[in-house]
Amino acid sequence: MATTSTARALPAPRRVIDIDLDAPLPRLVADGTGSSALVIGYRGGHPTGTLDVELTDDPADAARALGALRETVLADVEPVPDALLPAISVVVSTVVDRVEDLGDLLDVLEHLDYPDHEVIVVDNRVRVPADDRLPALLAGRDVRLVTERRPGLSAGRNAGVAAARGDVVAFTDDDVRVDPQWLRALGARFVRESDLDAVSGVILPTELTTPAQIWYEAYYGGFSGERTFAPVTIVPDDVPGTMRHARVQAVRPDGSVAKHFAVYGIGAYGAGANMAFRRSVIEAVGGFDTTLGAGSPARGGEDLAMFVETLWRGGRVGFEPRAVVHHRHRRTIEDLHKQLHGNGVGFTALMCALAAKDRRHVAVLARLVPAAAMVKLRETIGRLRSGSAPAPAPAPATVDTPRLDTVPVAAVPDAGVPRSLAYHELRGFPAGPAAWFRSRRRWRDVEAGRFHAG
Repeated sequence: MATTSTARALPAPRRVIDIDLDAPLPRLVADGTGSSALVIGYRGGHPTGTLDVELTDDPADAARALGALRETVLADVEPVPDALLPAISVVVSTVVDRVEDLGDLLDVLEHLDYPDHEVIVVDNRVRVPADDRLPALLAGRDVRLVTERRPGLSAGRNAGVAAARGDVVAFTDDDVRVDPQWLRALGARFVRESDLDAVSGVILPTELTTPAQIWYEAYYGGFSGERTFAPVTIVPDDVPGTMRHARVQAVRPDGSVAKHFAVYGIGAYGAGANMAFRRSVIEAVGGFDTTLGAGSPARGGEDLAMFVETLWRGGRVGFEPRAVVHHRHRRTIEDLHKQLHGNGVGFTALMCALAAKDRRHVAVLARLVPAAAMVKLRETIGRLRSGSAPAPAPAPATVDTPRLDTVPVAAVPDAGVPRSLAYHELRGFPAGPAAWFRSRRRWRDVEAGRFHAG
């Protein structure tokens, strides 16, 4: 039986509520579906901010708390005529283990508000079961099917890129649903900044029903560790193409610098569930690294590798908060532990893959890793001691994203993140290098025709 010191009350389900900030506020009260909520404010179909709200029997309490959210606005942008938007190919690589989710995603992708796009589904299963559900799912849909039996998400995405007809290739996952204006937001950003090589967007949760989903949000403060609704462009600090110091900067539309950070921290602004690249950039890099990603021993990192390679070559990445997708976080604690462990494995495997491809990373990482390791260790020790994750850093007070951390009414109490989350992520880091070497050896076997799935 758990002792008082180790017992932990499981958090109650939280509602995820979208509200139109330009319309009368809905009546928000506690009910059978939950007494707290993540409220996402929208204007003109685009999110402007989020706020955690504790719901009571009095709707006035939530209304007071939402006052700060109602002040959030989006920066004005000129609409882009359809004739100027690039042709986009949307690639979804799947092993068809979430058939219902995939169907829901395709229902939206086929009918996006975009003049010239195609949807490519890559069947990335090594083996197809006798009761294959994919043909029935795709029947009657305006979707192109590509088959890639070589294992791994990177192989699947590369097959999708090879088949793509668009000048831009957008990627999302089969456990995601996209906003109707997602593709238009991506394409318009490429037009407004013609020198961009890639664009990423915001990832929000579809549900916060289980403790694992709630803890994941609290632990990371957003899918990629930092959630902001202010657009920026990520550009190298160094002379283009040199990356001697591997530093990049996030630049606001007015030219001011929001932050400087190491290129390896690009995950704060991009993830594979919501990203788009010019096809020419993907081809120049050589495609997604097949020693990385889900379905490989390395378990992840292929999306960050593509972002790092883009910036390493002097490219530019736009973060576009109008491009929104909604991700269904892992529902069970066991799956969450596996995911966090995989995140740790994937990140250090990514470092190995980058160093193997370009030895300049070795010198940079030799300078950065000791300090970065100490920072990570202090964060993790803090989590292990307190049993909870620190609250995410508040966004800078700007016209686009007012500070919401100062709301005095109806703040949601600490989600009580368990120590095990930090433990599982931390133990993944030292396992990454060995996992990458196994992954590289396995891919060589795949290319030589010696690999057989167990």
